[in-house]
Amino acid sequence: MASRGIDAVIFDLDNTLTDFMGAKERSIRAAAEAMVDAGLPMTVEEANTQVFAVYKDRGIEHQRVFNLFLEQAMGRVEDRILAAAVVAYRRARDGSLVTYPHARLVLNRLLKDGYKLAVVSDAPRFEAWLRLVYLGLQHTFDLVLTFDDTGIRKPDPEPFRIALERLEVEPGRAVVIGDWKERDIVGGRAAGLHTVYARYGDQYSRYADKRTDDDTEPDFVVDDLLQLLDVLERLGGSPESRKTRKD
Repeated sequence: MASRGIDAVIFDLDNTLTDFMGAKERSIRAAAEAMVDAGLPMTVEEANTQVFAVYKDRGIEHQRVFNLFLEQAMGRVEDRILAAAVVAYRRARDGSLVTYPHARLVLNRLLKDGYKLAVVSDAPRFEAWLRLVYLGLQHTFDLVLTFDDTGIRKPDPEPFRIALERLEVEPGRAVVIGDWKERDIVGGRAAGLHTVYARYGDQYSRYADKRTDDDTEPDFVVDDLLQLLDVLERLGGSPESRKTRKD
């Protein structure tokens, strides 16, 4: 343990630990079908596309997406159609939210090996905790830090700095893993952490404007969360193995 190069791992939550966008897509599709069945005068495909347009404009965590969609589509919110959407969405969401393959194995291994674990997420606090509790991960992390806790969104490095301070870990002895280069990687690098790009979970590009520049390049790229263990082994080995590496 004394020679280990890394003491803490900071995770993004959505699309890094859990397939958030997959669950979101299935839930919105179910809501679109329910609204059409309840009398919405458009096709399921049209409704699905327009709901996601609202998300792109207001943010993927917007809580009144169906209200705004119905106001735009019908000029009013009809409670019967809104209720159909909400019920269908919740039923589909509860059956769709899952962790990525190997997530529990990796987390259990890290806990066993004595790493400090944290989540730094831009999600609202309650929504983040709902997801963690639903997945049975509420006792896994030493720290869960959300937008409501900091008032600052990534890629600002401050949420990562706050996490490091509370974990009592130096930046060079911590790793951040996330699916969004422009937020997780840029913010983590600015805070001095080793950065791991979870390429397997990068699904936001369809629903958010994303910039590309040289600063978004991560230290490591993984296509399966299990590969994080290999990254930690590299960072904990000899000085030569701790050099920045892009897969």
